[in-house]
Amino acid sequence: LVDRSMKLQIYAFGKPALPFMRDGISEYEKRLKRYGGVTITYLKQGQDPTKQLLEASEGTYRIVLDERGTDWTTDEITRFIKNAELNGSAKKVSFLIGPADGHTKDMRSAADKVIRLSALTLQHEHALLILLEQLYRVRTIQAGTPYHR
Repeated sequence: LVDRSMKLQIYAFGKPALPFMRDGISEYEKRLKRYGGVTITYLKQGQDPTKQLLEASEGTYRIVLDERGTDWTTDEITRFIKNAELNGSAKKVSFLIGPADGHTKDMRSAADKVIRLSALTLQHEHALLILLEQLYRVRTIQAGTPYHR
């Protein structure tokens, strides 16, 4: 049996300002509830972003989203989550979306993985929406539902 008790968390700086992005983010949060959900925590800009992210994600498997990261396919994300759930290697996974200036070298060094969603630099609201859609896609693949086709 797959243990879907793995907690998926996202830390991002600043709440989405664009109404259509808020709507999309809300839609995928709602969809993900059927598959164990995801927790999104919005951090305030202004303080040391690396310190904030490290403190907020303490004790979790940290995946930093950064344009300098490695490309992960949907299948690779699915395999990572499946394997972590099967062997219990990561009870909590935190996806870390950086502030406007991106992640620091120290933050990337502290990460368990550094991945990128695109070779393009993405505004944080777009990155959040794309990440949520991919997490939903992963969960539908695991459940065997037709969404991912």
